[in-house]
Amino acid sequence: MDTLPELMSFLDGLTEPHILINSNYQILAANQAYQKLYSPQASVVGQTCYGVSHRFTRPCDQAGESCPLSQARQSGHCERVLHLHHSSAGQEYVNIELTPLKNSAGELAYFVEKMAAAPFAHSKPRAKGLIGSSSAFQQMLVLVARAAPSTATVLLLGESGTGKELVAQAVHTASPRARKPLVVVECASLPENLFESELFGHEKGAFTGATVARAGLVEAASGGTLFLDEVGDIPLTMQVKLLRLLETGTYRRVGSTELNHADIRVVAATHKDIFKLMQQGLFREDLYFRLGVFPIRLPPLRERKDDIPSLSKALLARISDRKKYSLSAQAQDLLQSHDFPGNIRELRNILERASLLADSDLITHDHIQLALASAYPGHVASSALKVEHAPVLTEKKPQTTNLREAQKEAFSILVAGHQGSRAELARRLGISERTLYRKLKGA
Repeated sequence: MDTLPELMSFLDGLTEPHILINSNYQILAANQAYQKLYSPQASVVGQTCYGVSHRFTRPCDQAGESCPLSQARQSGHCERVLHLHHSSAGQEYVNIELTPLKNSAGELAYFVEKMAAAPFAHSKPRAKGLIGSSSAFQQMLVLVARAAPSTATVLLLGESGTGKELVAQAVHTASPRARKPLVVVECASLPENLFESELFGHEKGAFTGATVARAGLVEAASGGTLFLDEVGDIPLTMQVKLLRLLETGTYRRVGSTELNHADIRVVAATHKDIFKLMQQGLFREDLYFRLGVFPIRLPPLRERKDDIPSLSKALLARISDRKKYSLSAQAQDLLQSHDFPGNIRELRNILERASLLADSDLITHDHIQLALASAYPGHVASSALKVEHAPVLTEKKPQTTNLREAQKEAFSILVAGHQGSRAELARRLGISERTLYRKLKGA
């Protein structure tokens, strides 16, 4: 290619990281942004792209990753993927866009790879955003990265507690509408008689109590994103009004004849089985097809247990800014053995309970046991506490609903099953013998 030197010079003038590679994955040129991000101390020219970004010894598609170069070879067109890269700042999610170039003989010989950070997700604990690096999590992120820049309506499908609002925030953050508001509509909590007014607004005197005109949530989201949370709970009578908004992009305030245009992007979410609801006649099929232009399934926590350590660290930091809690290895193992039917929301609750039980900044195996026992009394009989005459906990049903009382009950069960010394029990709980004595006295 006669213009190769000019292309190298052009790449160096770009602000985002770019490299030029050949069909053997070898880096022929890298601009300053790429060099600074991935190898500030040594030149990357001559190295392989997968060796620099992934620290692999073989191409991505041979190491279980999607490879844009391999895909471009087959398609002959630009390819886009989401990868987890090793950079000078640590691991980060990166959107990659690879463009194939032909030589003078018309053969695909060179490839320009552009990298752009995906700020909505992280592999390590952060104060905000999506966190994870498991295969199931990355598969979801690929769809988020694909959908976000578009105007397509997105439908998030997942169990309760899987983080649907966070994913909706990620879609909004990575979209051209990120500078405008993300407005949440909690469909499950809106009474049927107020749904239309809350969504579309109303005029003065439209109904009893409407003493002033009021804009609705659609208007509040103008230019941004409207997030319809738990859309499966919308009453049938209101579904047709929402369908009209999606089909025509217009709406009327309650009590008005004026037609307003809605400048919004819609993201919807539900934990319910939409297809079952449609079969039961509880959800309109035409509304589903309007909402489900781009469905994204959120994996439950039991399918991404490798993410529990990072999630736990992040959640503990969010729970308390006064004390930096950490988990013992045994506590972490116990968390990863639990199936979490309540998903990430349940993980947060367990960690918050455990932090209240811990007198130090270390959360131990038995703190997690006690926290689990508050919700699952039968969970207390672990291998660390099993004794020949331990009570049969699997048949025990919770006698209290108050969290403090449930924790006291769980503590009593734990003490009853312990046959060692008080010093050993205090050590297991991570508290002093004096504190243990006080807890025993109050139990």
